[in-house]
Amino acid sequence: PCLPLLVRISFFLFRIFSNLSLRRDGTVRRWLLNFFKKYFTDVPACSEPRRGVATADVTVDASRNLWFRLFVPVTEEADRRRRRRLPVLVFFHGGGFVFLSADNRQYDSVCRRFAREIPAVVVSVNYRLAPEHRYPSQYEDGFDVLKFLDGEDYVLPVHADLSRCFIAGDSAGGNIAHHVTKRWCEWPKFSRLK
Repeated sequence: PCLPLLVRISFFLFRIFSNLSLRRDGTVRRWLLNFFKKYFTDVPACSEPRRGVATADVTVDASRNLWFRLFVPVTEEADRRRRRRLPVLVFFHGGGFVFLSADNRQYDSVCRRFAREIPAVVVSVNYRLAPEHRYPSQYEDGFDVLKFLDGEDYVLPVHADLSRCFIAGDSAGGNIAHHVTKRWCEWPKFSRLK
């Protein structure tokens, strides 16, 4: 399917701003990206359903700015399936470990669609970005979100089924998903997350 015009325009503008913000020494003019993000691509969380999905931002660790956006479907189909409980999809955004975030328009749209069409409760992780935060901070952030979900039963809606948890990501987020899943399999202390 074709991407909506607004999403295509956002990608085009992002490409321009990202090229302008990269320095030759590998550092990033984060202020320029933050300006672009604030005025063009950020989507605030909204508890009122939009396109059949309500969202909320949940802080995991404020000192690291580690948080996730929670997407909960509220359509009639989701209500029917809610009686059976919904799977949980933990999603990591792309951006080469340097760009984008869980509240970008592109990933808000993708996660909203996952939540509505699967249907599932989607947890979109906002991990720390490079080069300011080097390896392995992104993997640590992802794993810490899993530990948080396993230990804090008040965070997810009651119809979220952590025994049916899936981990996914786009581009760099796929890399994070792989390494977080590998570490998850090696750590025996999870009680609810399967």
